Amino acid sequence: MIDKDDKNSLLDGLVKDVKEEKKKGRKIKNDKVGFKINKEQTRFIVDLVSDVESLGKIFEQLERANNKEYGREITFKDLAVWGITKISSKEMEKIQEGSMTEMEKVERVFNEYKSKTGEGITLGEFLVKKLNIA
Repeated sequence: MIDKDDKNSLLDGLVKDVKEEKKKGRKIKNDKVGFKINKEQTRFIVDLVSDVESLGKIFEQLERANNKEYGREITFKDLAVWGITKISSKEMEKIQEGSMTEMEKVERVFNEYKSKTGEGITLGEFLVKKLNIA
């Protein structure tokens, strides 16, 4: 079994690569910074106070999983870790699309159109063309 010191020393090497320095000054509006993973994080909190439907689904799955005669209690952690390993690339694309705003979806389609056709049109011209506005 790994003791706490060994775990910390293993994580130290990984964390040094991920941490970034804080920049001083004003934050630039619409500045997209790449997502940085904090490998130091070992706890995750899922707040489902406002999502009653998902909370109900979780409780339903936990009840089904624990409807057995033998074995230890199956926890949310067990379901989450197992479920994460089963996400396919197509499902991941759906999750990523679900995270986009409507304007980001329009921007993505616009950029795809520009790269396909090679036209140097503006977003306004693209929308006029797609919406068939004369």
